[in-house]
Amino acid sequence: MALADIRGGARNEEGIAAALPRLAGRFGARFQTGEAIRAQHAHTTTYIPAQLPDGVVFVENAEEVKAVVSLCAELKVPVIPFGTGSSLEGQVNAPNGGISIDFSNMKRVLEVNAEDLDCTVEPGITREELNVYLRDTGLFFPIDPGANASIGGMTSTRASGTNAVRYGTMKDNVLAVTAVTATGEEIRTARRARKSSAGYDLTRLFVGAEGTLGVLTSITLRLQGIPAVIAGGICGFPTLKDACNAVIMTIQLGIPVARIELVNTLQIKACNAYSGLTLPEQPTLFVEFHGNEESVRLQSEEFGAIAAECGGGAFQWSSDAEERAKLWKARHNVYWSAKALRPGWEAIATDVCVPISRLADCVAETEVDIEEHGLLAPIVGHAGDGNFHVSLVFDDKDPAHVAEVEAFVGRLNARALAMDGTCTGEHGIGQGKQGFLPGELGGTVQLMRQIKQALDPDNILNPGKIFSTLSGN
Repeated sequence: MALADIRGGARNEEGIAAALPRLAGRFGARFQTGEAIRAQHAHTTTYIPAQLPDGVVFVENAEEVKAVVSLCAELKVPVIPFGTGSSLEGQVNAPNGGISIDFSNMKRVLEVNAEDLDCTVEPGITREELNVYLRDTGLFFPIDPGANASIGGMTSTRASGTNAVRYGTMKDNVLAVTAVTATGEEIRTARRARKSSAGYDLTRLFVGAEGTLGVLTSITLRLQGIPAVIAGGICGFPTLKDACNAVIMTIQLGIPVARIELVNTLQIKACNAYSGLTLPEQPTLFVEFHGNEESVRLQSEEFGAIAAECGGGAFQWSSDAEERAKLWKARHNVYWSAKALRPGWEAIATDVCVPISRLADCVAETEVDIEEHGLLAPIVGHAGDGNFHVSLVFDDKDPAHVAEVEAFVGRLNARALAMDGTCTGEHGIGQGKQGFLPGELGGTVQLMRQIKQALDPDNILNPGKIFSTLSGN
């Protein structure tokens, strides 16, 4: 992708030059301009080129966020929120330079309301840190995108993950946010009530906005009770279609599966090699159920019967925490196991999502595409909601190979859209998926631009993400 394709507008050299000494004076050692620090706050995990900010400020509270945004608004300098840097589509790049706001020092749990099953946190806390904090309350936050991402980043990209089939995505689990707007004002989008008809649903406007409409300073989350029993296991199938049919039947029959993950043959081979497993090399479903002892047993038996009807092997399940942890660790390490298939090469993960009824077709056609073009690309999927990921392993030093990977991503997205799907189920648009958004939403993209223009007329909030501010781009 050419750099010119992902710029957010013109670089404001004068404003940036004025901002740097003022931020240094205000924040001292918590404001850094060294190249190494700036490089750590740019995107480097795909073929999208890294675009460094001009400075990084490590904020510690909402008042400091307001101060940074107010200064940048005065000088018309971009601000780019940064959580852990685990986003996959260039969301933390600084195409016009500017100031990266690092939230690693803003990770307090501000409030836990156990009776109401909710909590309010600062954006820098990661999902694992939050669940460690909540452990003694008997509650947990269920959204698990795999990476130990920050809650602010997960909110901004509308993340989901392996538990989404039962617990939903971030849009279903964020009750309210506070955010600093482009004027430096902090707003709150909602109260803690579980429902409201009071005006526009601004919470969901900010969830998934990727920092382009405001900088989040707190997030109020819906929590769940830790299940009394968690059981999980695996089941192999002769073909991908058989595995997908088992998923469709499971969902249609209303079995409350917590996770149901599709792993193709090549990814099973990679998991075996990287994680020390000995799974049969065939399309496989990783499944998990939450509940009490009796409900989990019944759900597992029902799924086993469905799997058998669809040609699957014996469903091997267990409520042993250590056995389950080993399987799910292997599932969460699929990126690294894919990369290990060809040492010295890079890997990128891309995703699409289709209606569940089209999942088998989309995955099967994608496997044919991979084989016909000689690509190395294992597949995993959140089969319960039609979302799947392709991990492309490629030689990033070979421009021709990079071009082949980009061409494949284009075909993959076109395939998903042709099946009435989406170009991204959970990674977000960022910079990498911008070219596919007009094909998915058409003229609606122009409405998004109008919202952006109304809330951020000087285009200082994470510019160059989701869409170009220039009409027609």
